[in-house]
Amino acid sequence: MNARGASALTFGVAVALIAGVTLGNGGANVMPVFVDDFATRFGLSDSGAGIVAASQLMATAVVTLLLAKRAARPGRVRMTRLGLALSGAGFLGAAAAIDPVTLVLANLVLGAGLGAVYAAATAALAATDDADKASAVTISGTVGVTALLITGVPAANHDVGEGAGFLLMALCCLAAWPLVRRLPDGPATADTGPAGGGEATATKPSVVLLLGTALLWTVTQGAWSYASVLGRQHTGMSHSAVSAVLAISSVVALVGAAVGPVAARRFGRMRSIAVFVTAQALAMALLVLTHDPVLFTAAAVLWQACQLAVLVQMLAAAALIDPTGRMVASLSGAGALGTGIGPLAVGAVLDAAGADVLGIVLALGTVVASLPLLRMTVAGTAASPEKELAPSSTETG
Repeated sequence: MNARGASALTFGVAVALIAGVTLGNGGANVMPVFVDDFATRFGLSDSGAGIVAASQLMATAVVTLLLAKRAARPGRVRMTRLGLALSGAGFLGAAAAIDPVTLVLANLVLGAGLGAVYAAATAALAATDDADKASAVTISGTVGVTALLITGVPAANHDVGEGAGFLLMALCCLAAWPLVRRLPDGPATADTGPAGGGEATATKPSVVLLLGTALLWTVTQGAWSYASVLGRQHTGMSHSAVSAVLAISSVVALVGAAVGPVAARRFGRMRSIAVFVTAQALAMALLVLTHDPVLFTAAAVLWQACQLAVLVQMLAAAALIDPTGRMVASLSGAGALGTGIGPLAVGAVLDAAGADVLGIVLALGTVVASLPLLRMTVAGTAASPEKELAPSSTETG
């Protein structure tokens, strides 16, 4: 793989990437805990709590998309720190809120801050010398730290008091301030020949690609939001048993983050993504439709592993095609948009048509949403064959 004049993936760089991506996507990943907190604090209905959650998630998605172009230029560390400061202020506001209006405004502020962090941190993935390794390490680290946050935030609410979880997140923003100083600051350079050193040109992703990415994460996040409910209703498993299955599947899914880059090198990126997407679609359908606890468990594990494998390869492919990071940040913003829409969309299908139809919709939606991603991979291979991951000069698949 060509270094592209990029930053080596040192321990400090890896920590900076993990800190930025974890907090940038922290609102979405910890949202179930947040919803429980402010719904209890303010006596909000399910729809009311959903409005507050949506305000934060949509703010994060919109700001990430708007700042994707800016994140492709030098100044990522400054941009990340400004986002951390804004997020920290928003979290403090959410912790101290005394009425729903103030809570919504605080969530808009912190969502905007998280969007700035997410745009800068994901764009920085493209400035490393090994996009696949950087993506795999970052996603794996993010999964681990997020698991700690999902445990720590409700513990803070329970042990310290309502709203303390937001205070904990504000402290995480403060802790991340020194960590992100090693974030690759500025676009990587493209090889222009034996000497290299040419300046990379930002690539603006197509609307179709962004819509496909948003749809993929709408399907994925929506299905995940209802996985526990479907598991209990269809398999007869207890709440604790289903929770254990989903927790185990999330941890085992880290295997997918490691296998994804290996499969790309061995079989070619486009072919391996196609296989993982197909397996993910079938696993999602099986998880929704099965009434057998063993099959439900197997489907959950396979689904999560394939999802991480696809995510790692999506980020790596975008980083290789566009070394400035604009495409990576744009796709991350589109994914955040889908994450916010997912629970509402899947819930509507489930209520209107039932689980059998939902299983088919999820499988077809995954396949359709992946087509622009596969096209991006093919286009990148044709345009820049020297950037591909095959050990030889040609890429299989």
